[in-house]
Amino acid sequence: MTDHQRRLLVTLYVHPAADPHPWRVLERAAGRLYRVILNRADGPGIRPDPVFAEAAARLRAAGAPLLGYVDTAYGRRRVGAVLTDVRRHRRWYGVDGVFLDRTAAHAATLPRSRRLALASRVLGARTVVFNPGTHPDPRYAALADLLVTFEGRWDTYRQAEVPDWTAAHPPGRFCHRVYDMPGGRAGQVGRTARARGAAVHCALPGAGANPWRSAPDELEEAPR
Repeated sequence: MTDHQRRLLVTLYVHPAADPHPWRVLERAAGRLYRVILNRADGPGIRPDPVFAEAAARLRAAGAPLLGYVDTAYGRRRVGAVLTDVRRHRRWYGVDGVFLDRTAAHAATLPRSRRLALASRVLGARTVVFNPGTHPDPRYAALADLLVTFEGRWDTYRQAEVPDWTAAHPPGRFCHRVYDMPGGRAGQVGRTARARGAAVHCALPGAGANPWRSAPDELEEAPR
């Protein structure tokens, strides 16, 4: 499948030793996934993790493109520290790209964000995703391959609005990440995202401090 056919950006924030089940689900569904975001310890951690690396290799072998999770703290984290995490993800876990979380959204931080995107590509990231979790200054759309313009609970997503400027860009530029989903509603997120101009989505049932610890229901329910 091409990226145009892969619609699910799956966030996997659970260690395979703690819960191997969602990792196995994603291996089986690898061909349907836009990318899988790997998060060892709010980033790659401070040293390689052989168990995590082995699980990442299995996902990669199954055909799932991988992104390494890197926190930018809304522009407050040092650029050098961010890029160190990008390097570690690439070297230790063989990721294809980077998921820059908590990115800034306002115009004043555009130069810094541009620098992060360019430096990540120089370090080997073929895909750069920005996650401001909201609609940023429209010029951010030119910096990343994918912008996460919504992240939040299903109840909030139902009422969310989309600014007019997004219509000037292809739907493949945008992603909506929704958690705390009622059972049986995962397909509704995909339809709603497409109607709002976002080709990529993630819908998870989890809630609380870490809603990203399980596989999407629509993959759990897929034939094995």
